[in-house]
Amino acid sequence: MDCCEDKENKEIGKGKKPKHEHNMSHGGGHCGSDSGHGHSGGMGMDHGSAGMYLRRFWTVTVLLLPLLFTNEKLAGFFGLNTLPYSKWIGFGIATVIFGFSIIFFQHAGHEIRAKKYGMMTLVSLAVGAGYLFSVASTFIPALEAEFYLEISTLIWVLLFGHFLEAKSGSAAGDALSEVAKLLPKNAHRLIREDAGHTSTTLSTSRVRGIERQSLKEEEVDVDELRKGDLVLVKPGEKIPADGIIKDGSANINESHITGESKPIHKKEGDEVSAGSICEDGSIRVELSEVGENSTIGQIKKLIAKAQESKPRSQKIADKAAGILTFIAFGTSLLTILVWSFVLNEPFVFSITLAITVLVIACPHALGLAIPTVTTISTSLAVKNGLFIKDLSKIEVIKKVNYVVFDKTGTLTAGDFGVSKVRALSEMGEEELLSIAASLEKNSSHVLAKAVLEKAKEKNLELKEVKNFRNIAGKGVSAEIDGELYHLGNWNFAKELSGEAKDAGDSGSASSKIFLAKKGKLLGVIELSDKIKEEAFAAIDGLHGAGLKVAMLTGDNEEVAKEVATELKIDTYFAGVLPEHKFEKIKELQDKGNIVLMVGDGVNDAPALTQADAGVAIGAGTDVAVEAGDVVLTKNDPGDVLKLIKLSRAVYKKMIQNLIWALGYNVVAIPAAAGVFAAWGFFLRPEIGALVMSLSTVIVVINALALKRISL
Repeated sequence: MDCCEDKENKEIGKGKKPKHEHNMSHGGGHCGSDSGHGHSGGMGMDHGSAGMYLRRFWTVTVLLLPLLFTNEKLAGFFGLNTLPYSKWIGFGIATVIFGFSIIFFQHAGHEIRAKKYGMMTLVSLAVGAGYLFSVASTFIPALEAEFYLEISTLIWVLLFGHFLEAKSGSAAGDALSEVAKLLPKNAHRLIREDAGHTSTTLSTSRVRGIERQSLKEEEVDVDELRKGDLVLVKPGEKIPADGIIKDGSANINESHITGESKPIHKKEGDEVSAGSICEDGSIRVELSEVGENSTIGQIKKLIAKAQESKPRSQKIADKAAGILTFIAFGTSLLTILVWSFVLNEPFVFSITLAITVLVIACPHALGLAIPTVTTISTSLAVKNGLFIKDLSKIEVIKKVNYVVFDKTGTLTAGDFGVSKVRALSEMGEEELLSIAASLEKNSSHVLAKAVLEKAKEKNLELKEVKNFRNIAGKGVSAEIDGELYHLGNWNFAKELSGEAKDAGDSGSASSKIFLAKKGKLLGVIELSDKIKEEAFAAIDGLHGAGLKVAMLTGDNEEVAKEVATELKIDTYFAGVLPEHKFEKIKELQDKGNIVLMVGDGVNDAPALTQADAGVAIGAGTDVAVEAGDVVLTKNDPGDVLKLIKLSRAVYKKMIQNLIWALGYNVVAIPAAAGVFAAWGFFLRPEIGALVMSLSTVIVVINALALKRISL
């Protein structure tokens, strides 16, 4: 099996395997490419290769059993004699096992052609040198140095190590494959039965009524859908692409985008996203975005972009692996020279130590140290609604000490709600709200909607109104129980009652509507942009994590101060125009702060770019916001704390693995070269292979521990 094994995979979006090679470990050259990219080690495997490595591992395990009894020392240990013709049997079995290592040489070729020498180059040197020297010894008895068992053991260990590597990637979860599962494989496209034309020729007005009878349903692959097509989505089915409901209504589950498990009722004219589930009812949807432009397509772009990026620590590991290759090669040559020509030991002894150096220096652990962590962290991030577009930002985010939020739509809901009801007469607050809501039920104003919602929340009974009048730019008037009531803004109230002057809203932190009757002011209802419930926990959590929080808003000082005080925000900037927001970020940076900016990714683009790391919150159908380094799919500011926790945990694991993978070589290479010979300590190639394997297992297990963290 070579690296081109999966080139026939189909693209995601067809419900099949993605056409991409997930460079799980050591980067390397892709199919038919001489350019090794990614890490320096060049495996270029995908998760499907785990089974291949495991099969080869078990085959070699079986072959090793008879090979053990071609070794005089091991056979003697078990009280047995070596097999007849053991030298030739060993040669035959070892040659078969050597065949399973050819894949290492193929990837070494990619590294050498790309001039990025790494793990596979070193593995090939160790395996090739040991095998060829053993073959030479078989045919030239004077050499008396056969490493068939040792080299076969090394191949056995390497195959298992690569299985662990591929398995860890599979355990972490291929985020692209997971996203692909969100889409159905097929869709019900509607066409005109008379002419056989596709639904792209259908006008909206012809979708309903008697024309519905002329539409014919056809089953098509989701990949065949085009913008403007009309599709039928039945109860329990997934919506195949972004679009607008043209007929019907249903409860739509959008948890894959919003994280909200409660279905949302949608009707004609409402937008729906690809991958959403139609819980009940049938709807006809005109597709507005398909393929890579749809919500799912844009999510896939983000993940693919993330997989192409590298954290700084990975670049360190890549460089270290390349340097280690030259160190190991140089040390092995020096070992031969010193032991053979300086210490006058037999050449066979020297070559044994040299091969052990190559084996034990194999940077398998180093090649896995960072990729296993980043793969698992990418999966964790996706499952928590976090799309990290640039993995290098992980090391920045973990150092952040100031988080700046845009107010509207991030900390607040972006729509109005009743914040206070003040009765200014003998009328009670609930009666005041009930009359106001009764007057507003015939109005379409945004404030009217907020008043009605508050009355509904309190289960207040609405009264019958007569002679309703809407006074443009001022308010409404109507009769309730024979009394004429007026409800409107401050200017309207001033015309009706002089008392309104004392309750004016100049410089107020909220909007006010006034209720009056017979020239008397009865009360005031204050409305403001509602603070999200999640925002309180988010700010508390960030403070608990030792971070300071700032808020940016275009609202006036009073509004900003009220929200900042309620949320206990450290610093706020009021009256800031979108084009000047980046200046406030720079002010904080100039004071030595590392700033994370959180906004909606539209008006906040300059600020998101200026910040050390930018986070676009509330992705929805605009999930591919280019300005942010990270995109959050939910409108939950609490996910920012998840992001910071994840970044800190990931960085910690990266450093731990890097220290271990590099640190063990500091001791292992000198030991393999015989530096501790004065104390009678030597490492044989098979022991070196096991030590190298152990270091690999340690970094993989340490990375897998990330899956247990609670965000």
